[in-house]
Amino acid sequence: MQIGAMIFSTDYTIRTDELAKELETRGYESLFVPEHTHIPASRTSAWPGGAELPRDYWHTYDPFVALSFAAAVTTTLKLGTGICLLPQRDAIVTAKSVASLDHMSGGRFIFGIGGGWNKEEMAHHGTAYEIRFARMKEQVLAMKSLWTEEEAQFHGQHVSFDASWAHPKPVQNPHPPILLGGETDYTLRRIVDYCDGWLPRARHGFDAAENMARLRGFAQEAGRDMSSLSVSVFGAPADAGVLESYREAGVDRALLSLPAAGRDEVLRILERYQPLL
Repeated sequence: MQIGAMIFSTDYTIRTDELAKELETRGYESLFVPEHTHIPASRTSAWPGGAELPRDYWHTYDPFVALSFAAAVTTTLKLGTGICLLPQRDAIVTAKSVASLDHMSGGRFIFGIGGGWNKEEMAHHGTAYEIRFARMKEQVLAMKSLWTEEEAQFHGQHVSFDASWAHPKPVQNPHPPILLGGETDYTLRRIVDYCDGWLPRARHGFDAAENMARLRGFAQEAGRDMSSLSVSVFGAPADAGVLESYREAGVDRALLSLPAAGRDEVLRILERYQPLL
């Protein structure tokens, strides 16, 4: 099992490029960053994490910009979105960003995606909350076409374009792995339908053995080879016993949480985490 890290990369945290160098030097496999373009000041959408939304959510850098800085100063560290709010994005532009980052990093990008929870944020992007997953599936299928075909085309209800050329292509073959966040049975069905892996959150009491069995059941039901699906636990606890239970259950990657804090605090936490690697 690989150990990575996740952080809200903001304008007041440790610089993303500096953190990336530290992680690579210390033996981490990957760095994941989340995305929010903005947070509407007036909203009715409840934050799934609790009552009060942390300010980190409206201070995040664009993930592709942040990860580009990380890619430029590292050679082996994998670079992931955790998660990219795909239904709020344009599919063609996002496909270009993914392919560009994967190409320029030498094939180190991991595409974590999700439907999102903030109805007001989505509405500002012209996406209705109720159709976000239908839109996301079409976006993924359309982007796969752009990444793998010389003259790509796609015609769906939410994404549509005629035969087009789109380069560069990703370095990874056939494309960067697509990991879907969420914990519901609907999520697992979507993963075995059109994704390459699962990105569940540990904060919901993730029982590795139980959840690996859940995913395996849906894969068997759909006729999907379980070996083609990876599992990366987002915000894994810095607990050796829990991480060992992940390993035994077959989890591929555990992402330890780092606070959206300055350099000194983050480096102190990395020192504390070091024995876990």
